[in-house]
Amino acid sequence: MPMDQDPNHGGTNADGSKNAKYCSYCLVHGQFADGFKTSGEMAAFVRGKLKEMGYGWLKRWFFSSHISQLERWKKPA
Repeated sequence: MPMDQDPNHGGTNADGSKNAKYCSYCLVHGQFADGFKTSGEMAAFVRGKLKEMGYGWLKRWFFSSHISQLERWKKPA
């Protein structure tokens, strides 16, 4: 979610400070609130929401195709 569209302008870290990397729907008190265990689960959810919003298959694929590359899903080095 673009931060300029997030009503709270970002999630919150464990200490209550703002987090500019994740939206307020995703990060609450330093924890991911959505419950997704894998990037595939998140991609399927996003595609479903986009379908509900009337997006065609190509846009659904495009908007969800890089979810697995987001920092959240990268394995620690």
